[in-house]
Amino acid sequence: MARYRIRQIGLDGNDLTTMIEFWSAALGYELAHRASGYAVLRDPADAEPRLFLQQVPEPKVSKNRAHMDVEVADETAAVDRLVQLGASVLWREDFGTHHWTVLADPEGNEFCVGHFG
Repeated sequence: MARYRIRQIGLDGNDLTTMIEFWSAALGYELAHRASGYAVLRDPADAEPRLFLQQVPEPKVSKNRAHMDVEVADETAAVDRLVQLGASVLWREDFGTHHWTVLADPEGNEFCVGHFG
């Protein structure tokens, strides 16, 4: 079977500028390309995956069907920093050696930050 890799992750939202500002600061990514209605952010070292941000007219109405898990060394510091950038804390989970905080970006897209074993 062929080996596949995730090249890019897409997120939708209403305010493209807010998404660019939040996710660039949150991940340390830089703007690679911007056009009408979308933008691509990339890791400065060109590691994958890239982040594809797409402006859509409809609001988020329920939980995302996919979300990112962002591994960090210091969960508390990372969550505090992300909240300062505009994220909202939704809840915290602990499962054995796995622990994480579920957050929402300024557009309501849910993602997790923590240690995943």
